[in-house]
Amino acid sequence: MSGAGTKLGVGTHFRLDGETVEVVDFAILSTGMEVILKDGRGRLARMSVRELLTSDRAELIHDRSGPSSADDEDLAAVVLNRLAKHEKKEVLERAEHVREMVTGYRSGSEDLARPDEPRPQYAPALPLKARYEAKAAELGVTERTVRRWARAFRELGEAGLVPKTAQADDGLGSADPRWVEAAVEVLKEYEEESRPSVKVVLEEVEARVKTKFKLVKVPVPSQATGYRWMKELERRYPTFRLSTQRNRDIADRPKGVYGKLRPTRPGEYVLMDTTRLDVFALDPVTLRWMQAELTVAMDWYTRCIIGLRVTPVSTKAIDAAAVLYQAYRPQPVPESWPREAAWPEHGIPRGVLVEAEAVHGPVTGVWGPKIAPETLIVDHGKIYLSAHLTSVCHRMGISVQPARLRTGRDKGPVERFFRTLREDLLQRLPGYKGPNIHSRGLNPEKDAFFFHHELEAIIREWIAVDYHRTPHEGLLDPHLPKVELSPAAMFEHGLARAGYIEVPRDPHLAFEFLDVTMRTVQPYGVEINGRRYNGPCLDGLRDMAGSDIDLDKRRLEFFADPDDATQIHFRDHERVWHTLEWEHAPSLDMPLSEEALQFARRLAAKEYTYPDDRLAIALLLKRWNLGLGTSLGERRMALRLSREQAALDLPEPRAGAVSSLPSVARVLSLPAQAEPPAVEAAPVVEEGDDDGDSLEELDEEIDFYATALRDIDD
Repeated sequence: MSGAGTKLGVGTHFRLDGETVEVVDFAILSTGMEVILKDGRGRLARMSVRELLTSDRAELIHDRSGPSSADDEDLAAVVLNRLAKHEKKEVLERAEHVREMVTGYRSGSEDLARPDEPRPQYAPALPLKARYEAKAAELGVTERTVRRWARAFRELGEAGLVPKTAQADDGLGSADPRWVEAAVEVLKEYEEESRPSVKVVLEEVEARVKTKFKLVKVPVPSQATGYRWMKELERRYPTFRLSTQRNRDIADRPKGVYGKLRPTRPGEYVLMDTTRLDVFALDPVTLRWMQAELTVAMDWYTRCIIGLRVTPVSTKAIDAAAVLYQAYRPQPVPESWPREAAWPEHGIPRGVLVEAEAVHGPVTGVWGPKIAPETLIVDHGKIYLSAHLTSVCHRMGISVQPARLRTGRDKGPVERFFRTLREDLLQRLPGYKGPNIHSRGLNPEKDAFFFHHELEAIIREWIAVDYHRTPHEGLLDPHLPKVELSPAAMFEHGLARAGYIEVPRDPHLAFEFLDVTMRTVQPYGVEINGRRYNGPCLDGLRDMAGSDIDLDKRRLEFFADPDDATQIHFRDHERVWHTLEWEHAPSLDMPLSEEALQFARRLAAKEYTYPDDRLAIALLLKRWNLGLGTSLGERRMALRLSREQAALDLPEPRAGAVSSLPSVARVLSLPAQAEPPAVEAAPVVEEGDDDGDSLEELDEEIDFYATALRDIDD
């Protein structure tokens, strides 16, 4: 076989710009060597040798055979790397035998001879035929076999000794292409269908072959061969082994090059998404297990979580706005947290600016970085594309960029965070139920004794203590690809690289995340849906109600939180913010949602002719405390009411992450809890009642609420 080189001299032919030219002479100049070329019409041209050999304009016309990059033959390294360990070991041992047979030494060189080499039967002085016969007798093969080995070794080296069966590029080498074509068509038809069995698919493939190729007889494989071929096709078109959802995701992958946004600094892109948590929690009102949803906002460049919120049953637009609000005003951290888990309130990491009180004093700061997002990437959920959230983002200068439909990889980092949360935290908590029904335990509800607000605090503390401090594989500096970076370290890297970060300019901008309601100011205050709010900031505006000023000018804007109807916010003509309280707010020790208050009024109207809000609230709280809320709507309102914080004014977290954290360890050390009370359980006596209720009073209460429930059902 000829070598890979070829002659370049007078008479060598090239194809230059589509024409055949011939080298007729060489010219040595001060700038280098050049060649004189002549085309078929006798015209001469001069070109440097370097350009002739490297330019895409010229192509060498070979005058003899030799290896080419377009050959069908695989590289020796490719052939050897396809082998399993035991197969590669056999090939290397066979190569030693061939070298000993040809040269007398297993290494192939006299300089690297082993102590017993050369052996007498393989002495280099012996005829090659005698050495062939000796090796064939030693290995128990024919002389023809060892000759074939020697010839293949001379041509291809060790790769020539690999068996042909091991060199096959796939398991379909002997399959008829027409059968494979029909099999691929059938497998693709099951991309959005339920999972079939291999037997059914083979039967459909056989029928498809007979229908599609009527004039040609296509060989049908045996059952064992069909199963083997289908196993190979499973690698390319997953159908039988993975879940149907995973198979659909693989089928929807783009066929070309993956594209992605490439953030260059913190805050440039923020990802928001909602997922249902794979762990149960307890409803603090009804003591029933419930499912919870987690909404997070993640900075793409650093992978830092800049806002999160756990909600029961369903997530609202105000919840998404509350998560985005936390990016502007992160919550303070409790003193029990480690010092390194707290971020300075100004948002600049302590690796850049060290505060004296942070080193010597108590733990201060917030639980995450303070970032003003520039672009918000969300899916097509209603809560993210609502008029409320989009208008606030427009006001804040945040660009909202929806991801493509059914394309989870557009929000890949946040989807990966949900998996990390499940694997590193949720599955270590009691009440974990697994990602799907196949992973669910026998009765995970019996272990659920974390309350809803405790679950949010646990996730928040785990993020600050563990997640933000753990190196991530997806975080790297292209100039130092081997350096492991955590989200906190990546934040410092982004600050040093960009030289700045976008931070909120005014903390009062957070009130603009609330819903806006237009109302006039009456002498008694402001009335919204039958609720009256009042405060000293309205003085001077009360006379506008009966004036001759147009209604459009008398109506003022008030900002209300639908999850907390006990207060609203107002900005006066001097652009100063004030808070107005509901007249019945002092009788409550928790936020009351708009949805729950409307339900309380309907409930009281069924029993009393002239109910007021105080009576309606009392009836609603007693009804929920008795566990009589059975419908889906009542259940949802009860879960919303069970929250101990407003949508945009959350309390300080007081629970930890995993069992090693103090708060989780304290809860896990409690004695086993009794089973939650049934729906028909007797009323619970309120705490603080020294005398208690008599049996007659309890019976009257049971009869009263049973009658109320029966009237509602009717």
